[in-house]
Amino acid sequence: MAATALAAPLVSLSVKSTQAQTENLTFTLINRASSPLTEFYTSPTGVNNWERDILGVDVLNRGESAQVSIADGRRTCIYDIRGIFADGETVEDYRVNLCDLQSYEFFDRSPNGSSDRSPVRALW
Repeated sequence: MAATALAAPLVSLSVKSTQAQTENLTFTLINRASSPLTEFYTSPTGVNNWERDILGVDVLNRGESAQVSIADGRRTCIYDIRGIFADGETVEDYRVNLCDLQSYEFFDRSPNGSSDRSPVRALW
């Protein structure tokens, strides 16, 4: 059974120029957690289901990154995010402004590598 972590993410205060809402939403996804990221979902806030797994058959191992581009034609910047790891842990983050986001990073909050994970939103 997957545990759900609803941790408060750390937020950087540096901001890039806001993208127009009609452009693709692009950011770098980074996995610094001890377990591989096996699934990654984004859905506009208010949508009642998670959309397709952005990673597909790919896996993001510790220290790896991937460029994510969301071209869904929607005119919103605010999305919910869900990451599922190989060890069964699920991390969800809500109301993330993807228009201002440069990178999104998962990491282990505990120094001993336990599965207590949290996301970081980098705005620079």
